Amino acid sequence: MPVTYSIDTTRRLIRTACTRPLRFEQVIDHFQQLNDDPACSGRLDVLLDVTDADTLPNSSQLGAVGAAASAIRKKVQFGACAILAASDAMFGMMRVFEVQAGAHFGAMRVFRNADEAEKWLASNPAAADPRP
Repeated sequence: MPVTYSIDTTRRLIRTACTRPLRFEQVIDHFQQLNDDPACSGRLDVLLDVTDADTLPNSSQLGAVGAAASAIRKKVQFGACAILAASDAMFGMMRVFEVQAGAHFGAMRVFRNADEAEKWLASNPAAADPRP
């Protein structure tokens, strides 16, 4: 499956990986899966790994992904989002996504290194659990 995810309910973290062969429709379907998943609720941070994705999104597709994230905000509020991207082209497109979809997340940043992404998520004020 090109888009897989798991939800760590203890850390309040969604780990999503996009792998090859990836189609845009599968990315959009991922948000429907999140909407249908009972564990996907409240405030959750996101670790998105696109290091193995073989399809570079265009800017209109990035806008559609942001709209899909916004559409499920009644069920889940996205906190911090760390994105892992290896290639220069994907890193650049994820920086565009950061600008386009940043309003749907508490904070967002693109990384090339998984350890740095994890540290940033753990230390980011937007990642703090808002529950009393």
